[in-house]
Amino acid sequence: MKYKKHVFICNNQKVAPKKSCGEAHGNELVDAFKAALAERGLLKEMRAQRTGCLDACAFGPALVVYPEGTYYGNVQLSDVAEIVDSHLVNNQPVERLVLNV
Repeated sequence: MKYKKHVFICNNQKVAPKKSCGEAHGNELVDAFKAALAERGLLKEMRAQRTGCLDACAFGPALVVYPEGTYYGNVQLSDVAEIVDSHLVNNQPVERLVLNV
């Protein structure tokens, strides 16, 4: 496997009134995760990228961390550092944000 951890962040755009991760700062989350990984020197072993719909719109903004397949919901920009430090670096999911999908 090329990366130890791979974070897919939904940035799907849907027509209102449907909830949309992209409209709810999905793109900003992608940038924040990339910046957090870069700051920690982790870009060679971990990757964050945008993706289409993760089928968790009701819980968005949503993302999934592989290889574990851990889904997170209602992720805010203020949660990025905690997810990176706790889950990506120390393999401890942030339980308050984990979705059981």
